[in-house]
Amino acid sequence: MKTHFAAALGSVALTAGTLLVAPGPAVAQTPASVREFNVPDGVGSYASGTLTWSNRWVGVEGTLRAVGCRRAWFGAYDASNNKLDDASTSTKCNTTYPLNADLSANKPGGAAYVIVCIDDANANPINCVRYNRP
Repeated sequence: MKTHFAAALGSVALTAGTLLVAPGPAVAQTPASVREFNVPDGVGSYASGTLTWSNRWVGVEGTLRAVGCRRAWFGAYDASNNKLDDASTSTKCNTTYPLNADLSANKPGGAAYVIVCIDDANANPINCVRYNRP
């Protein structure tokens, strides 16, 4: 009796294991879109990197190079030009600083574009560039 029970249990375990690894129906998922950005200030500072769009957020990764004192600012906007979220660095002076932020775009359609600015030490924009969702 134990042999039959062990065989049956082994069969169930094998079937369960097969079911766990068998692919299910495809789930509709929008792949992330990536776009490079580069915003110089004209005197050696810049913000550069990538913007990664998903359905409900935009990821920012890159570098701020500050000659003197600079800040980087990012704003995500919907197709109706409503600001969804923004983020910025603190003032950085004579350094290279990593950029890493997630901008929320939690509404149908998500972010249509992102504006990237390099600002002076007082958060006044020096140069801003609009990057549309690819």
